[in-house]
Amino acid sequence: MPPASTETTFAFAPLAGVRVLSLALNLPGPAALLRCRTMGAHCLKFEPPAGDPMAHYNRDAYAALHEGVEVHTADLKTEEDREQLHRALAQTDVLLTSFRPSALAKLGLGWEPLHERHPALSQVAIVGAPGARAEEPGHDLTYLAEYGLVNGTELPPTLFADMGGALLATEAVLQAVLHKRTGAGTGAGVYLEVALNAAADWLALPRQWGLTQVHGAVGGAHAGYRVYPCADGRVAVAALEPHFAARLCDAAGLGTQDMMAPSTRDAIAAWLHTRTRAELDALARERDLPLLTLA
Repeated sequence: MPPASTETTFAFAPLAGVRVLSLALNLPGPAALLRCRTMGAHCLKFEPPAGDPMAHYNRDAYAALHEGVEVHTADLKTEEDREQLHRALAQTDVLLTSFRPSALAKLGLGWEPLHERHPALSQVAIVGAPGARAEEPGHDLTYLAEYGLVNGTELPPTLFADMGGALLATEAVLQAVLHKRTGAGTGAGVYLEVALNAAADWLALPRQWGLTQVHGAVGGAHAGYRVYPCADGRVAVAALEPHFAARLCDAAGLGTQDMMAPSTRDAIAAWLHTRTRAELDALARERDLPLLTLA
């Protein structure tokens, strides 16, 4: 498995000179802030006195997400620290939040008072669900379940809605910057809302289209796009295109086959079951096949 990395190499820094201030905790906001930093933004974060919950339940993840981010502690329930925040916002291009609207309103940080005090400031608000549903409680798991991305009682292998929402939030930061740069010349900030359940909905589109349903080509029905047991582990086979499928069948000694036929899946499964991971790795290199063996 390749090493995990939070770094992305960009050909240029599209957010160079842009100042992003985040009040967002847990995963989506910090992940979005990390993406902004890798695109050249100066990133500042205000955390409550108790800190970000992520720092308590996974210190390594917190450290990776906040590398290069300037972190300040502020109790926004106090007038003094709210003024400290406003002084920072006066020098900020985009504010990133993940509170419910009612919580922001209690702190005097709803969009209308913010825009009145800092007209050039844009806000990207990460919420669970859009519009009137923004007050509903939820987390990654409930958003994925809403769009059919939870199977049985097993937890999803990663936090798809949170990470997808982080990407949408980063996109919204770019939209806010472009709005100011290419708008009508007013220089006014803009409010953009990013819903995590909308991220789940976006990720679920292939399933809604039938692509990843059990009858779909990338849902297991195509014999060249499945995970099969092999002699000493598993092999992820992604020979979807006709030329890859033909090479796979040729390697298995099957000749031309209907890749959607159960008999083809059975024949390929029987052949792969007799091959070791080392043999299959060599085969992938020799025949230019999209295979990846797994323990």
